[in-house]
Amino acid sequence: MKTENEMNNNGQRTPAAGNGTRKPNFRHKNYRYKAQPKKDGKDGQKQGQDKQAKGNYKPQFRGQGKPALKRPRKNNNGSKLKIIPLGGLEQIGMNITAFEYEDSIVVVDCGLAFPEDDMPGIDLVIPDITYLKENISKVKGFVITHGHEDHIGALPYVLKEVNAPIYSTKLTLALISNKLKEHNLTKTTKLKEVKHGQVINLGDFAIEFIKTNHSIADSAALAIYTPAGLLVHTGDFKIDYTPVFGDMIDLQRFAELGKKGVLALMADSTNAEREGFTKSEKTVGRTFDNLFNDNQNHRIIIATFASNVDRVQQIINSAYKYGRKVIIEGRSMVNIISTASELGYIDIPDNTLIDISQIKNYPDEKLVLITTGSQGENMAALSRIAASIHNKISIMPGDVVIFSSHPIPGNEKAVFKVINELEMKGAHVIFEDTHVSGHACQEELKLIYSLVRPKFAIPVHGEYRHLLRHGELAQEMGISKENVVIMKSGNVLELKEDSAKIVGEVQAQGIMVDGLGVGDVGNIVLRDRQHLSENGLLVVVLTMERGSGQVLAGPDIVSRGFVYVREAENLMDECLEIVNIALERLFDRGITDWGKIKSEIKDSLNDFLWKKTKRNPMILPIIMEV
Repeated sequence: MKTENEMNNNGQRTPAAGNGTRKPNFRHKNYRYKAQPKKDGKDGQKQGQDKQAKGNYKPQFRGQGKPALKRPRKNNNGSKLKIIPLGGLEQIGMNITAFEYEDSIVVVDCGLAFPEDDMPGIDLVIPDITYLKENISKVKGFVITHGHEDHIGALPYVLKEVNAPIYSTKLTLALISNKLKEHNLTKTTKLKEVKHGQVINLGDFAIEFIKTNHSIADSAALAIYTPAGLLVHTGDFKIDYTPVFGDMIDLQRFAELGKKGVLALMADSTNAEREGFTKSEKTVGRTFDNLFNDNQNHRIIIATFASNVDRVQQIINSAYKYGRKVIIEGRSMVNIISTASELGYIDIPDNTLIDISQIKNYPDEKLVLITTGSQGENMAALSRIAASIHNKISIMPGDVVIFSSHPIPGNEKAVFKVINELEMKGAHVIFEDTHVSGHACQEELKLIYSLVRPKFAIPVHGEYRHLLRHGELAQEMGISKENVVIMKSGNVLELKEDSAKIVGEVQAQGIMVDGLGVGDVGNIVLRDRQHLSENGLLVVVLTMERGSGQVLAGPDIVSRGFVYVREAENLMDECLEIVNIALERLFDRGITDWGKIKSEIKDSLNDFLWKKTKRNPMILPIIMEV
């Protein structure tokens, strides 16, 4: 595994620049020196010195002496910037977007989505990267905004087919590294650490990482410098003036970029329907303090997202304040908190954290359990505890269970099922006022628009209703209607200084992962699974002589998921009779072709069962030849 600071094109290390420090002064690979006449400013100072002192980054491109964001390259042979979202639009999750200019492609994020209710047996859904594979020689790298599964989860699958360096911040790279270890990809993948304020060169692109706030530490927005102009991609973000860890979002840098001139803003749409501001993460800490104070005589179990390190930090703070020991349960939770602790992103006081095997050594009122399972996942720790199948933890009357999350759309039924199971066992479940979103609401989006002042608005990350409301908000902030682009996954957007239009489409349907199989389950298999789950299966078995076509044994009928045979013997006898009549009809006409025999059996049984039961099981005729 190679984790290193980014290098420039000459192999020299590019110094990191944090907030308030000088930005790296480097030259783009296509830079050509062009002497500029010296002019004196109003105070006798040479023009350019003041801006240079501020450390503003100005990428230079071939054939021009000014930044590309002010004067796009003229001799570009008609080349245009293409933005191609391969996922993440009209859905929550599976975020991945390709930016293409001539022979360079940069991929921002590479996430997965969890299966919908109509995907029985599917574990994960990952992006279809056919377009990247077809243009693999152009792919310069993956740039990751933060460490959530919907932004990094597909990397182990995608890297097996498109292996390119990964650029991101410290914690995000550590979480990616853990994933790559599970898939034995550590030796073949380059991980390159980037700090907030640092700029990297990737082909025709230069990308600057900007500090933001989100529900996981080390999140970043991206300033993407291209020959066509400057793009700003916010990633997932909120504006938190009092973050639990680190600094607040670098609003000053967004304003500086706005003064330079931003061609397009691609901003988070998740909370575009919500008015006002998103509350600070620290407000949850005060809620925890109150809950711990009110329940000093009860064991407390808290379920939250494994990646929400700041939330876990505040739980630990409250536990330490009230003299409780903390147990972390759930594989993903243990892995992420261990990594965050090693890197210094979470502070756990000495003798506060204990192993689950020590749970019997302490009274219940001195314990806090932090678990996964806030979304009702079947095999997560809290779901197993609620179902009484956890081997070390059982719910007891009086336990206080806190859900420090909101259900992701589609997970409501699973979450409420777990809550019901917990309350049936005597637990007191607290579900409200223990969570704040990690995404910007309307007023925060308005602030970003007022700072960045883009020419084009391209809403990203959200369902269609989120994107639409975001587009309306952009118009309220002065963006003309024709300059608001609502895209779908797979659209190809060509962006120029004076126009943005969708010119084509690429394959972007999503690939289903089932066990070790990737992409081997498609729509036909899913349809069969849905049919089986809804209507069951009838298998008709008979043995025929090879030469004459005479039936030697059977037909026999086996039912699975349709009816219980012992309680429906009359129905099964009638089915056998229908099959025999169909066979006699075929033999009287001299038909011995197996395909026609199977088709006649299926059609005859389908008609009979629909009239008899108004049900439509899958019918599978099997003919054995002797």
